[in-house]
Amino acid sequence: MVVGVGIAAVVLSIAMGLGTPDKPQPGLWPFLISCAMVALGLFQLVIGRHNRDAEKFTRMSTAPLTGLVTLAAMVALMPLIGFELPALVLCIIWMRFLGGETWRSTLLVSALVVVAFYGIFVLALRTSIPHLF
Repeated sequence: MVVGVGIAAVVLSIAMGLGTPDKPQPGLWPFLISCAMVALGLFQLVIGRHNRDAEKFTRMSTAPLTGLVTLAAMVALMPLIGFELPALVLCIIWMRFLGGETWRSTLLVSALVVVAFYGIFVLALRTSIPHLF
């Protein structure tokens, strides 16, 4: 999977243009990271097969995919409804369902994270991040 995603990212980064080291184009850094992904994926395919001390797939093996899907949903919703509500829901899902925290700590920390981000990015830095308030 890593090799496949890495190869797709290499192709897409080349399409963006690589440029030169002194005049890089937008695809240069994604290209370098994609090449590292492919190399590490191939290394794991060759060497990792002989590793007997590997983690077994369990129900929590889907947690990274859940994290990625919820993060993508947050990014998609931000331009429509601002960052506050998607960020709050993201924190709640990550803390409660992926992290196994208690409801009290989940709700408290999630609210504090959103308030802190609002204070930093909206009030202090005055960024153009989409927000409700």
